[in-house]
Amino acid sequence: MSDVNARLSDIVSSNDVVLFMKGTPLFPQCGFSSRAISILDHMGIAYDTVDVLQDMEIRQGIKDFSDWPTIPQLYVKGEFVGGSDIMMEMYEAGELQQMMQDKAVARAEG
Repeated sequence: MSDVNARLSDIVSSNDVVLFMKGTPLFPQCGFSSRAISILDHMGIAYDTVDVLQDMEIRQGIKDFSDWPTIPQLYVKGEFVGGSDIMMEMYEAGELQQMMQDKAVARAEG
């Protein structure tokens, strides 16, 4: 396993919910990342983010790691869920909320 794959595996496995995105939750750098953050915030769950713009190895590596060509990418309890379009479809159908409940994802504090 390459160093970047090992880093990605560690990030994905050590966070219940992690979003690989462009920018930060306060300053998303693309509309898709902004929409993904809005969905997660609206659901009120605890999540972590990785700004792929800060690390080109991660930016390219996550695409290979998930075999998914675009960013953002959502992982829940180590499982790749998809990008912002899939998140929106799942959210609108109630599937994303159900997944978070089924996987006992923690609520955001405050």
